[in-house]
Amino acid sequence: MVLPNNAVTKSSKTWVLALTSIASFITALDTLVVTTALGTIRHDLGASLEALQWTANAYNLCFAVLMLTGAALGDRFGRRRMFVAGMVLFVAASAACALAPSIGLLIAARALQGAGAALLVPLAMAILSVTFPAEERGKALGLFAGITGLALILGPVVGGALAQGISWHWTFWINVPVGLIAIPLIVARIEESRGAAAPIDIGGLLMASGAAFLLVWGLMRGNSAGWASREVVSALVLAAVLIVLFVRYERRAAAPMIPMRLFHAHAFSCGVAASFSFYAAMYGVLFFVAQFFQTAQGFGAFDAGLRMLPWTATLVVIAPVAGRLVNRLGERLLVSGGVLLQAIGMAGFALTAGTTAPYAPLAAAMVTAGTGVVLAMPAAQNAVLSAVAPTEAGKASGVFNMFRFLGGAFGIAIMSAAFVRAGGVGSPDAFASGFTTVLGIAVALSLTGAVIGLGLPGPRKFAAAPRVAGA
Repeated sequence: MVLPNNAVTKSSKTWVLALTSIASFITALDTLVVTTALGTIRHDLGASLEALQWTANAYNLCFAVLMLTGAALGDRFGRRRMFVAGMVLFVAASAACALAPSIGLLIAARALQGAGAALLVPLAMAILSVTFPAEERGKALGLFAGITGLALILGPVVGGALAQGISWHWTFWINVPVGLIAIPLIVARIEESRGAAAPIDIGGLLMASGAAFLLVWGLMRGNSAGWASREVVSALVLAAVLIVLFVRYERRAAAPMIPMRLFHAHAFSCGVAASFSFYAAMYGVLFFVAQFFQTAQGFGAFDAGLRMLPWTATLVVIAPVAGRLVNRLGERLLVSGGVLLQAIGMAGFALTAGTTAPYAPLAAAMVTAGTGVVLAMPAAQNAVLSAVAPTEAGKASGVFNMFRFLGGAFGIAIMSAAFVRAGGVGSPDAFASGFTTVLGIAVALSLTGAVIGLGLPGPRKFAAAPRVAGA
């Protein structure tokens, strides 16, 4: 059965929420699970810091630039069908990561993982959007974010435990049984739905992919090749040119990858821009924080993961509450206030970070930052999805998640460049110095997101459901 575009599915909402959340969980897990394993990967595969950045950014970039294509494939060929295809690809790529004998092959497999994730995440959000009516969507997204947040809790701890106790390869093997169990359940429990069928925008995809790759390449190569070098300047200039050409092309395209009319909705454009900023801050710091506990403070991979728990645990504790608050308080307060809290937390971490820093103030700073960002996450998602028609939910979720992960790739790239200039991995003191600079950039990005969030809507009012006689 194929559902009408604007129909609520007859599938159990609980099954839909659970299966879409599992998909989001494993894709989020692989964003973070390698963070505490990076030291072991660097040692086992002889990887440089730049190569380690690519293990994160190959995933993030493919995830980001293919996400809109994933959403379009779901709208055209069926969201459930392409959701299953994404899960199959993600599981196969996870096995390839686990079997990779070199850093180059690991990066290539991580790119394939990102392609699988690019099908899973936007379609998960689109399936949720057509399953839950507007008055229930904020709560559903809050639960969705909370389950996804488990990956942020478990990722560093599980990654550290596996890397230290068994092998870093097992940080990828763990996806395989989860995916194999989920695939038949998706087929059985989620009904098919489609959006408006349209041709795939190959030209837009190529330009967006090229621009994102060249921008990150230029930022990551700036210190080693020289910021005034032909390589770096050419990469950044070409990225800028492709961005301009992409916007002009999309305005004229019959079936654009990103309908520019979506950005005419103020809530949509502010939600996307704020998310880019606060995810750039979060993912950039997460790339370094486990390494800070290992390299600057001398803890093992598992202990480093445990020390990240005060930050990541807030995602599960606060996310369901944040989802319920969206309709009551509005996106503006939750996004701006939440991202401001993230900035305060990261500033507190920067003021106390050092090789001999006591753990208590670091933990307090992580709790503050984690609480802030998890208040913002479902609110920003809800603002974006509520600003478009149900038939464009796939496109909207694709744009949102594209900019979310481009923000992550941008954050890692720009903070890595600043880290190398201000410090390095040569000694604990050098690492602490570079990490303090990273945190300063994260504060600036967070404050930018907080200001942008002021353009989001306030509380919405929904009509009460009619009472049923005898109920």
